[in-house]
Amino acid sequence: MTRRLVLALLLMLAATAWAGPPAEVPVGGRLRDAQLRGLNGPARALSGFRGRPLLINVWASWCGPCRSEMASLERLAWHDQASRFAIIGISTDDYIDKARAWLTDSNATIYQFIDSDLQMENMLGASRLPLTVFVDASGRVLRKVYGARQWDSVESLQLVTETFAATSATAPPRH
Repeated sequence: MTRRLVLALLLMLAATAWAGPPAEVPVGGRLRDAQLRGLNGPARALSGFRGRPLLINVWASWCGPCRSEMASLERLAWHDQASRFAIIGISTDDYIDKARAWLTDSNATIYQFIDSDLQMENMLGASRLPLTVFVDASGRVLRKVYGARQWDSVESLQLVTETFAATSATAPPRH
């Protein structure tokens, strides 16, 4: 190889390394597609959840507040209101076996995925855990809630209703 070619390749590699991970999608922005690796079910594309609103909960097995809110997310999933939206979990655990063990211990029924390459963590802006992200049927981020909640409480049910109701008023009818 010529010296110029080697220098050009090194510059391209350096530029790619400095680019860093893709930017966080802010409230109002559309989520990029991503392949989700299943923890308690099959892998699935994030775009496969489009067509109805989506609640994404980002957690880790070592996160006490994440663990404390998990049961309320399960109860929310079984609530009458949940028929209007989907709920998924994204684990940021480094070790898949620890995430799976927690799901087994907690009797999780919500679809859960693992984010071993930080793609979803970076896209959603999970700088603190837990993080719950409300997404409309077209993939637009409506709201981000940092910190644990009791998702089946009156206040949280009202938050869910208000957040998703705002989008259904402007969404085109589904046939």
